[in-house]
Amino acid sequence: MHWNHKQLTDQDVQTLSESLNISKTLASLLLRIGISNPNKAQRFLYPRLAHLQDPYELTNMDRAVKRTLTAIKKQEAVTILGDYDVDGITSTTLLTLVLKTFGLNPHFVTPLRLEEGYGMTQAVLERALSDSFPSLLFALDCGTNSNSEVAFLKNKGIDVIIIDHHQSNEPVPNDTILINPHVYDPPEAPWANLCTVGLVFKFTHALIKNLKDNSHPKANAIDLKDILDLVALGTIADLVPLLEENRILTSFGLLRIQNSNRPGIQALNKVSGLSQSQPLRPSDVSFRLGPRINACGRLSDASLPVNMLLADDFQKCSIAAQQLNAMNQERQEIERAVTNHALELVKSEGLDQQKAIISFFPGWHSGVVGIVAGKLSRIHNRPTFILTQEGNSAKGSGRSIPGINLITALSECSDLLESWGGHPMAAGITLSADKVKEFAVQFNHALSSQTTLLNYCEPPLEISEYICPEDLTEGLLEELELLHPFGMNNPEPIFGVLRAILPHAPSIFANEHFRFQIKKPTGLPLNGIAWNMANKLPPHNTPLTLAIKFSYNHWNGRKTPQLELIDWKLSE
Repeated sequence: MHWNHKQLTDQDVQTLSESLNISKTLASLLLRIGISNPNKAQRFLYPRLAHLQDPYELTNMDRAVKRTLTAIKKQEAVTILGDYDVDGITSTTLLTLVLKTFGLNPHFVTPLRLEEGYGMTQAVLERALSDSFPSLLFALDCGTNSNSEVAFLKNKGIDVIIIDHHQSNEPVPNDTILINPHVYDPPEAPWANLCTVGLVFKFTHALIKNLKDNSHPKANAIDLKDILDLVALGTIADLVPLLEENRILTSFGLLRIQNSNRPGIQALNKVSGLSQSQPLRPSDVSFRLGPRINACGRLSDASLPVNMLLADDFQKCSIAAQQLNAMNQERQEIERAVTNHALELVKSEGLDQQKAIISFFPGWHSGVVGIVAGKLSRIHNRPTFILTQEGNSAKGSGRSIPGINLITALSECSDLLESWGGHPMAAGITLSADKVKEFAVQFNHALSSQTTLLNYCEPPLEISEYICPEDLTEGLLEELELLHPFGMNNPEPIFGVLRAILPHAPSIFANEHFRFQIKKPTGLPLNGIAWNMANKLPPHNTPLTLAIKFSYNHWNGRKTPQLELIDWKLSE
């Protein structure tokens, strides 16, 4: 594994350290995620809900609130169309709860992935209108690139409000009420990288603010802090940068998930094996809660988790959570089979020698192609698209790696695509099956303007800071706690520990992992663990350089410092 370490200037570290009265190590970690301004650093380390900007600063927020106030006043029929992933599901749940509080009875619809495809398709609109004919329709986490579908609804006399964060690949009509920072707002705005549930939160904030100003009797019925559990779920699962307003909402939202009064969240926590005795981390959402919510939309009907999150009956929620758990196990089996097959094809066809991997097989399950693309992109350190066949079309999902913008590259291939859209790191495409090879050539060529072929088969290991064993103190751990929650654009630091010595040989467990200790100049040795590294045991009584993560291990009501070994090499 190649180790990489970017040198910082001593003066920059010293300046930030002195201005905030923090250690040079913490100052260095802040600088590495792009925070050099002392005021921004202070807000980053100590986030407060009061730091959230006025929601009316978002473009079109006033128009969206005004149209919704009319619907509330006239008690209009409202339909909510939300995407089938965690962001869409939490957005749909949140907006449904809010509108119900103000007397509306919204009908919600989530697309059936296998039959109706992603987003605001004609098929899902026809089903939505057959169930209920609204005068106002909200499109959540979709709709930015659905001009023809919006026109179809307007021709039927239905107003449309779109709240979305997908990149735009076609001009948006002026008469469309669209809240989407990527279309209208400056990229440096604190809300610029909110996902849809974060934007729905901002809309809720703006709506309640207006209702309070006008003394609506229900204006105080919603405590904005109580809905942050839904916001954190969608934000973390959608892999948006955990900086600025995303960081604030997630920091407080994680606490709400852990201590939620929402029966659906309680049931989901229980079936996911989460405990209230230790802090909830973004990884718990990414690997436990999120996949269970997502599984239903991948294999069946995403209305199940929406109904679970809306329900007040814990027993009903428990049954729904168990169903989601079973679907997630089924999804894992399907995903494992598709991943293994895709890895075989990539190797046999030499696709890992290209700038990007474009792999197509007609029999793959469309519900797992995005997850498989993510796995292969990490394994091969390449942007990856995994495509399956639907009718005469190849359809699938892509995942990128840091530094490669999928949307920029796809825009150069749009002549080959029937439909496409998404984010710089994740996108979906549809094209004629007989054009996949041509697309692969064109997409690889499009990447030339962004990067040259990577030198390593795996991404380099980014060392945040080199330290000595004596620096591994609880004081450092307390400072690291200020950087939580870790996630996109705020990764957990990896330290290079110089001249570390293991006093005893590592102890293997479960055939794949091992435990170890390292000496400190004073005090007891530090305990560590290494996952899936039993085939690479470090020697003891020999100076080593260790790449580690440093955190508290919570067990049986106690917390103790623990190292997690990522890699090691002999000290030079």
